[in-house]
Amino acid sequence: MQPRNMSMSGVVDLAAVKAAQEAKAKAEQARAEAARQGGGGAAVSAVPPSSLVIDVDEAGFERDVLQRSTEVPVVIDFWAEWCEPCKQLSPVLERLAVEYSGRFVLAKIDVDANQMLMQQFGVQGIPAVFAVVAGQALPLFQGAAGEQQIRGTLDQLVEVAEQRFGLTGLTVDTDAEPGAVQEAPPVPAGPYDALLEAAVQALDAGDFGGAVQAYKNVLSDDPGNTEARLGLAQAELLRRVQEADPQQVRKEAAEKPGDAQAQIAAADLDLVGGHVDDAFGRLIQTVQRTAGDDRDAVRLWLLDLFEVVGADDPRVTAARRALARALF
Repeated sequence: MQPRNMSMSGVVDLAAVKAAQEAKAKAEQARAEAARQGGGGAAVSAVPPSSLVIDVDEAGFERDVLQRSTEVPVVIDFWAEWCEPCKQLSPVLERLAVEYSGRFVLAKIDVDANQMLMQQFGVQGIPAVFAVVAGQALPLFQGAAGEQQIRGTLDQLVEVAEQRFGLTGLTVDTDAEPGAVQEAPPVPAGPYDALLEAAVQALDAGDFGGAVQAYKNVLSDDPGNTEARLGLAQAELLRRVQEADPQQVRKEAAEKPGDAQAQIAAADLDLVGGHVDDAFGRLIQTVQRTAGDDRDAVRLWLLDLFEVVGADDPRVTAARRALARALF
């Protein structure tokens, strides 16, 4: 069987993705910043290489694939013991999972033991390889493929996950035993205090456009700056709400429950008003009601609102799980 669907161009706009080297540099900055924020410069959890390749069944699919895909791209290898091409492809994927050092996790699914998952993904033949990113399934290719082709597809997947979804992968400890920790690399503080202070002052003054620009100025030099990224999401939200007519927004949302833009506008109001669960629930329900570009727009908007609230907030964690269930 010849490989097909090697390109992801039908799934995402790769013209919007920057060069691979730039994406990798950004990912490293984001990883270092996340380590600094999460551990105060002390220690962060590191996974052993053995955890990058996992066997998944129907019982553990939500936890091992859907939930994990909110942190790192999960590549799914559908295989079977009797499949000769699978025996050629699977070792390559396993080796690349370790080589890519946490930029994706490989989930192996035995189709004989997991017929329901095979049907849900619409697998017509094996080997078949999919990815799940932020709860969204993407077809990669079917059939035995050459390593060069596989690498190209994985590179595209990693870039898209970083640029579009903010997923920079896992920290892998290649030296320590499983469960160990590794010291976070030192992150030099950039000369951004003045710009960040200017952004806060603009927010306090109601100059949301000025705040947006100030945060963008920081991110143009330091794409992994967590404070600026969070501030930008908040400033853009406040600017959108400032320009909206609340009564009209609520009226349209009530009259058009399946209208993506109407529900997005109402969710913004919900969030600014402190009704976080209402905002998340509204958009998750809209994901369930819509399809195609509308559904994708709502999903991406919800991911932006997650940024506003903060990844560590338990309401975000619960909403990510609900979103993953809604997408399947």
